[in-house]
Amino acid sequence: MASIIRKICLLGDGAVGKTSLIRRFVYDEFSDTYLTTFGTKVTKKVMTIGSDKLTLMIWDILGQKVHTRLHSAYYQGATGAMVVCDLTRRETFANMDNWVESFREVAGDKPVLLIGNKCDLGEYITVGESAMEKKGKKYNGDHLLASAKTGENVEEAFDAISKRLLADRK
Repeated sequence: MASIIRKICLLGDGAVGKTSLIRRFVYDEFSDTYLTTFGTKVTKKVMTIGSDKLTLMIWDILGQKVHTRLHSAYYQGATGAMVVCDLTRRETFANMDNWVESFREVAGDKPVLLIGNKCDLGEYITVGESAMEKKGKKYNGDHLLASAKTGENVEEAFDAISKRLLADRK
């Protein structure tokens, strides 16, 4: 069994649910309380994928755009990213382009998975799956609609990026 360590960045505007997605994935918890991430927080999760033991170092990076100089320092050494938008806030979807492009300027052409979070909010959703799919294709990546609150597609999202990271190691 190979033991592999990979660094991924969770990127996106403030309040899109990056921290909540990580908490749901790592601890199977959810809280409605909004906590602003200052700087970055690193969370570790060990997974078994096939015959590999993968240690994900998940970097939860602050979403405030005023800190873009800090962002590039956090991207150093990353092997992939999950870029998150809030499906009820169209501007967060539009800003995904900036996040992907700034990440790739530093990290190179690494795997990117686009996540449309808060899919549980039904009637309030303003970003459709077809828009997410189109943007995913633009960046040669996949997309998923997820909900940190209900857990829908959260495990699947981290599994998908993990499999891409392992496939890209060769």
